[in-house]
Order: sequence, then structure tokens, then C-alpha cells
Amino acid sequence: MTSITQKCSKQFLGAAIRVVTLALFLVVFGASAALAQTRAYVSNVNDGFISVIDTATNTIVSTIPVSFPDGLAVTPDGKFIYVLERVHGNVLVISTTTETIVATVPVGGGGGPIEISPNGAFAYYADGSGTISVISTATNTVTATIPLGGFVTSMAFTPNGAFAYVTDLFSGNVIVIDTATNTVTATVSIGGGFFFGGPVGVAITPNGAFAYVTTAFSTDVFVISTATNTVATTIPVGFQTGALAITPNGAFAYVTNQDAHTILVIATATNTVVATVPIGGGPDDVAITPNGAFAYVTDGGSFTGNVSVIDTATNTVVATVPVGAFPQYIAIGTQQTTITSLIGQVQALVTAGTLTQQKGQQLIHKLEQAQKHLDKGQTNPTCNQLDQFINDVNSLINNGSLTPAQGQPLINGANAIKASNGC
Repeated sequence: MTSITQKCSKQFLGAAIRVVTLALFLVVFGASAALAQTRAYVSNVNDGFISVIDTATNTIVSTIPVSFPDGLAVTPDGKFIYVLERVHGNVLVISTTTETIVATVPVGGGGGPIEISPNGAFAYYADGSGTISVISTATNTVTATIPLGGFVTSMAFTPNGAFAYVTDLFSGNVIVIDTATNTVTATVSIGGGFFFGGPVGVAITPNGAFAYVTTAFSTDVFVISTATNTVATTIPVGFQTGALAITPNGAFAYVTNQDAHTILVIATATNTVVATVPIGGGPDDVAITPNGAFAYVTDGGSFTGNVSVIDTATNTVVATVPVGAFPQYIAIGTQQTTITSLIGQVQALVTAGTLTQQKGQQLIHKLEQAQKHLDKGQTNPTCNQLDQFINDVNSLINNGSLTPAQGQPLINGANAIKASNGC
């Protein structure tokens, strides 16, 4: 829609009207669609880094060093990754702009899921002993702990953030937590514990009406009504299931099946399996892009070190992305690409010693000039400065100062800003 609007305004109304049209478009629809970069972040739990996948190209654009990363999640604004570092039992807070650690939160524990509340205010981390640490994202400190016992395998928030649904594999229960008080308000029994089909994964529909729960050593998916916290129905799938994710429109649930190396697609309107997608290895976790077009699946079960990309329109694997050893958790974030964020990325390269101060300052100067022109509504000078920035980055790639993986995100970001301004 952006490109159509821009082409029409350029052809018929001229440059001045184009700027006005763009401004109105951003006010009405929000700048994020034009300036967003969607990234998939993968924790390679038996390796020393997080893999960063550009979902536009399905290529690894960078790796973030973390000692044996485990559970991870991305804040709703796409600005920060919260990931468990298993070696020291810390939750690390990583800026997605600079891809550097900006805070360390001691929590203990050797592994477990992390989920972030819909408003981005809190990160919930569950350790192996069944204790949930509630981390304030404003201060990056633990503000509460919730002792549940058992073995927590997954968590999901209702869309309004009022409740968190937690699966306890050992007890066979789904535990409902009131996030205002961080106390247990309900317990839903769906199995007989670990050896009799305890819950493994949970996801909640976008309207908040149902929680879908997968189980170990059972061949059913359970559907819980969040209004009554009772099991509304069960879906026989014929396989033991693991992690799952629901499309943003709520129409489908994508469920992992490690034993058969497949993804099961459940239509939530009928609660039936409507497709089965073969995966090259044992699927471990699944995440869906914000537009619902693709499902990204980690292959942690067979140690192939791949992420499979499923086109949700055809339910076929359209790409395979090699990552690291034992990719387990995956989270997808949409990051706003701004000139300020590009400056931060360049500064990070200078700080890391990848670029000299002089080369970094040359790039930053062009970005600062582009920002000045942009603030004045001067489209052509803005685009010219961004073009010069891109040319300089390409030169740095060609002479070996930057690798393609380091330089391409800068080029992609500059091109995104150009596109949003009708260049």
C-alpha cells in the first residue's frame, strides 16, 4: 500500500504533495509498517550464540555471543531480547539495535522459558524448579517470585495481560496466574503427569477465549475455555505434541510433533487437523511472523541445526536456514528502523573494533545529515545522503572492512527508510 500511494502521489501531485501524503499515511496507519524490519532470533542451546535471521531473505544477518542461550523472548516493540544464559543462571537483556548486552539479571536456574507481557512491562522466567521470576523491564530487576514447584515447560499471556497460563509437566496441570497479584487463581487438570500426558506447550487465541495445550505421552491437544478455566474440547491428533503457536488472525494453530518430524496445522474454527507439514528433523519450537505469512520452526530434536520456514498459505517448507547446535527456542520481533537506530549500529561496530573511529564517523556524519534534511521535510537531500551512506557501506564490504553479514543490515535499514520517504 505504501508504494502505491507514493507512486500515485509522485505521478500526479508532485514532490510537495507526496511528502504530505506520506505524512498522512504514517499518521493513519503508523510508521512501523514502512520502517519495520522483522527478525527471527534463535537460541542455540548447545552453542555460544543467538542466530539472527532476516525474515525477508531467510539468511543469517548476524550472531550474538551468549554462553549456551536457552529460553528467549522479544519485547513487543522489538527493541530488546530477554534470554537465559545457562552457564551463570542470568537473564541477559540485549538491544536489538546494537546487538549488545545492556543489562544482566541474576535469576538462577539452568534453563526454562521466558515470556513477556503484552504491554512489555514484565518478563516472566521459569526455572527448572518451577519458580517464576518476574522481571520489570523498566528496571531490569526481579520484582516478584512465584513458587509453583513442578517443572514448567511453557507460558502464555492472555491478550490483555491479566493472566498467565503456565504448563507444569510433572503435575499434569495448567496453572493460571493473576498477573496483578502474581498469585495462582485456577488450576486446570489435563493429564496424569509426566508419564501420563502432562502439558508441554500452551498458546492463547488472539481474542483471549481459548488456551490450546499440547501434551507429552498423549495423542490429544486440549482446548481450555479461559472464561471458565475448564477443558472445552480435546483434539485427537494421533501423535505426542510439543510447542505450538497460533496465527495472528486466530484461524490456525501450528503444533510441533518431534516423533513424526512434522508440523500439525489445526483449524481453530473446527478444532480439526487440516494439514500436516513434513520437517527435515525433529521440530522443537515454532513462531509465526506478525503478518501471519510464515511459521519458523527450530529443529532441536534431531540436532541438524536448521530452522525451517513454512508458507502458511500453502503449508509447505519454502526455506531452510542453517543456524547453530541444537536450536531450541525461537522468537520473532519487529524492529523499527530509524536513522537513530542505524547510527547506533554503526557506533556498535566502532566500539567492537570492527570499524575505525574515522570510518565510523564518516558513516555517522552522512546519517546525521540525512536526519537534518528529514526533520525539515526535504525528501531529495535525505535520499541523497542515504544513497551516499549505502555506497560507503558497500565500499567497506568490498575492501574487507565489513563482512556482508555486518554491512547488509545497514544497507537494508537505509533502504527501508528510503522507501518510507518515497525515494
